[in-house]
Amino acid sequence: MNILLIEDEIDLADSVINYLSKDGYHCEWANDFELGIEKIHLYSYDCILVDLTLPGGNGLDIIAELKKIKNNTGVIIVSAKNAIDDRIKGLEIGSDDYLTKPFDLAELNARIKAVVRRRSFDGQNYVEFEEIVISPYEHWVKVKDENLNLTKKEFDLLLYFISNPNRVITKESIAEHLWGDHMDGADCFDFIYAHLKNLRKKIVEKGGGDYIKTIYGVGYKLIKE
Repeated sequence: MNILLIEDEIDLADSVINYLSKDGYHCEWANDFELGIEKIHLYSYDCILVDLTLPGGNGLDIIAELKKIKNNTGVIIVSAKNAIDDRIKGLEIGSDDYLTKPFDLAELNARIKAVVRRRSFDGQNYVEFEEIVISPYEHWVKVKDENLNLTKKEFDLLLYFISNPNRVITKESIAEHLWGDHMDGADCFDFIYAHLKNLRKKIVEKGGGDYIKTIYGVGYKLIKE
């Protein structure tokens, strides 16, 4: 899952990113208001963690901008401010949760999972597509009740497709989702084809259907056969 942390405290940002990365998240960091605004316009995330007091602006304005551009990403406010007015305003304009500093990293992780589960998976702990079952949080995949061994990128790729069934996904969107802003300016996406080829082969070898179809000149689409 892709997480954006908008936070100016370097030590806290390092701690959060290191902790979440060990649990399999892809994390990006914006250390001020301007970069936070830039990232929410350029990239997609499963959850955004935003401080209220930022260099150059207020985190509440970032949440308001997310709603203005109709971005449905889950939002958790992480702030030293504990005023009830800030909590209420944050929730009213669209945040999903509020965590006051200092906080326990395990609690933050649990709240992220709860927000993503509500937003993306209808509150479920696992997602199904035909004979494929995937657990976003325990990081396992089964095909016809048999475990499917995937690399981290293959797992993230399958989860991305299953979260967006019957939707055409471009190579650029896949690259952005899996690698974030590290893919800025890339003009070759052959590595995506390689990951997709391996993923499709592994699913079929377990008796699953070949559901990821190439939409020539556009991208790929997960559809039922």
